[in-house]
Amino acid sequence: MKKRKVPHTFVIVFFCILVAAMMTWFIKPGKYVKEQVDGETVMTFYYQDQLPEQAAKDFHAEPQTWQVFSALFKGFEKQSSIIVFILIIGGAFWIMNKSKAIDTGIMAFLMLTKRLEHNKLIRKIGVNNIIITLVMILFSLFGSVFGMSEETIAFTLIIIPLAISMGYDSIVGVCMVYVAAHIGFSGAMLNPFTIGIAQGIADIPLFSGLGYRAVCWVILTIIGIVFVLIYANKVKKNPKGSIVYDIDEYWRGEKTEDRRQKTEEERKETEESSHGGRPWLVFGIVSAILLFCAIRYPMTTLKVGNSAVTWPMLPIGAGLFLIIGFFALRKSEAFFVLTMLFGTIYYLIVGVLGYGWYIMEIATLFLFMGVCSGLAIGKSASEIAKLFIEGMGDILSAAVIVGLAAGIVIVLEDGGVIDTILYGLSKSMNNIGTIASTEIMYGIQTLINIVIPSGSAKAAITMPIMAPFSDLIGISRQTTVMAFQFGDGFTNMITPTSGVLIATLGVARIPWEKWVRFIWKFILVLIVVGALLLIPTVTMSLSGF
Repeated sequence: MKKRKVPHTFVIVFFCILVAAMMTWFIKPGKYVKEQVDGETVMTFYYQDQLPEQAAKDFHAEPQTWQVFSALFKGFEKQSSIIVFILIIGGAFWIMNKSKAIDTGIMAFLMLTKRLEHNKLIRKIGVNNIIITLVMILFSLFGSVFGMSEETIAFTLIIIPLAISMGYDSIVGVCMVYVAAHIGFSGAMLNPFTIGIAQGIADIPLFSGLGYRAVCWVILTIIGIVFVLIYANKVKKNPKGSIVYDIDEYWRGEKTEDRRQKTEEERKETEESSHGGRPWLVFGIVSAILLFCAIRYPMTTLKVGNSAVTWPMLPIGAGLFLIIGFFALRKSEAFFVLTMLFGTIYYLIVGVLGYGWYIMEIATLFLFMGVCSGLAIGKSASEIAKLFIEGMGDILSAAVIVGLAAGIVIVLEDGGVIDTILYGLSKSMNNIGTIASTEIMYGIQTLINIVIPSGSAKAAITMPIMAPFSDLIGISRQTTVMAFQFGDGFTNMITPTSGVLIATLGVARIPWEKWVRFIWKFILVLIVVGALLLIPTVTMSLSGF
């Protein structure tokens, strides 16, 4: 019997666009309008033919037909920043990879872990289990504290080769970074993009209810780590049993032993080749730039939620680079490039927490790292440009799928049915009890998140409706925010409308349909756990609730 082939990811996403277009023919368009009632701003729903005059002028909804093809163009416009980010990151890493810095670092790291296995306790726990756990806790904290999301795209390119070298697959690598960060995003304690916006709209103290949120974050993170460790050990025992084993040939390249030998030969060849004083010149230029920034910005205020601490972060970074870079360069150019990579990560964190950086600044940082890496290994300007173009070409499919996936939301928005869907769901919460109403709120947020994965956008749409409604049925607004928080986070890890998910899977070379086969049971568990964690917010007296 001939095995049926799963359609290409592009085909699946385009089919979703067609379904969205069909919905615009059967669902009556409508819109929520802000109105002043007794001195308060409320959101009132109107169908298209009932809209007030001013709102009707700005609302142009119609059933979608040929627009299913223009959705790609509009999707590229909507997600242009993420698409450009992916292309720049791909080009920068392609240049850096020519130095074999990541391979060299991974081999050095694996040799270190081998030495750690001499400790009986570590050997019993498993050094790889410890590594996976620590990495996931770190990224889960990042997602919980400052809403790390788009940044995981770049880290995926670093962690997947490590996961492969440890005997796992690319899915484990994605889980260590992307899934961990989005578990933290879902169980956020201080995430300004979800908790901050939602609580502000709900008119409750910013980042209140932190204690119970911290408990939820711990529970969700433990569940995520256990899930990934079980899968990782399953793959370790039978690598060919991985659903992405054939696809991971891209990351494996040659057999592990052959790759190690080839990496060692290339490293020695790189060390023996003479690039004159070029690497030292790069070291001098980068050091001078970092020192200039350290002098100009001697103190940096790192903001985490409502808390802030001021430290000399840029002088510390410059000092560490000068010391570590000097000794790394004396060892080899690959270790020097690796030092620049870690320096890039350090400045990324400082930039996000201290200076409000987003993907434009992060892309610029990685581009600078890529150019400096190319110069450090003796590449000319033309050679660096050629490598950069090759890298963008290699990752182009990931960028295209992001634009295509955004077309789903475009079609629903242009068809004017998103608010109608939300209105229909919200009507189901009348007179059914506080716990049931809370769970329905959670279910609504979960369903809406499949269509609108942006937490800040969904908060702006749903919280003005949900917050006043919670007052009427006797639920605290804090509970409503938590229902939004859980509903916003979990399905981000599976919905094809999430640009970050599609981009991460694109750079990892994992088809969306294979990812769904892997992740759907875990998402179901998270949704059930989220529903259970909401019950105490109604039945118990919790601080901030």
